[in-house]
Amino acid sequence: MIPYVNPHSLKIGPIEPFGIFVALGIFLAARIVVKQSAKQGLDPNPIHDYAPWGVGAGVVAGHLVHLFFYHPEELGKSTFQILKVWDGLSSFGGLLGGVIAAIIYFRVRGVSFAKYADAFALGVAPGWGVARIGCFVAHDHPGVRTDFFLAVDFPVTPYGGPRHDLGMYDAILLFAIAGVLFALRNRGMLQNRLLHLLALLYAPGRFFFDTLRATDLNYVDARYFGLTPAQYGCILLVVYGIWGLVTKRAPQPGTTAASTGSGSAKPAR
Repeated sequence: MIPYVNPHSLKIGPIEPFGIFVALGIFLAARIVVKQSAKQGLDPNPIHDYAPWGVGAGVVAGHLVHLFFYHPEELGKSTFQILKVWDGLSSFGGLLGGVIAAIIYFRVRGVSFAKYADAFALGVAPGWGVARIGCFVAHDHPGVRTDFFLAVDFPVTPYGGPRHDLGMYDAILLFAIAGVLFALRNRGMLQNRLLHLLALLYAPGRFFFDTLRATDLNYVDARYFGLTPAQYGCILLVVYGIWGLVTKRAPQPGTTAASTGSGSAKPAR
């Protein structure tokens, strides 16, 4: 059983450990996407330019999803609660914000996002995994009580004893998926479809983990018809993943990465 460490004891001044891991995850994801884009013969500059927009949109959307779907009761705290983007984030909301920002940004720049999709998949999986370590360190997602060997020995007050810690499970899943994606990339398999595969591999695991979320504590996620917001998101990810794997095709033999990925942006129309 894993010992419980009070996250407040790990603070560095006003900086919470959760924020440190989120920042590290974003940095790692961006570095990998840039490196993989260059390896595919694509211009990495659109990624550099998109990064601040993606992070900003992810933070705002992550907070709004947390506020309106996970914990709508927080809207009664203050008139300005909606503006406190640092006070509560949803990883699914952050992903949604980043995706919307990418769609808009790449369309405005006249650059095909599809050409960069594999690079995004290779960066998002490990980067998200690192961010989820932050969730584990902060113990943001306690699960049901258990004697499972990977359970965290939460204090009896107020948690009631050992419980699953879903942040850690999510991180393990994402690192495992990252390993699969890199192995497929190295073998030249499922080109142009790695982002869809990421969605299809992640969704079932996350859906299951959310069935383990605590329901007997004071601050728990909202449920709609028995499912958490993330579980509905997982259903959409499965649809996206299956659609992409069925409809997308790998580059034709003899087509190089450099020829399929234009390094210059077209003017916006």
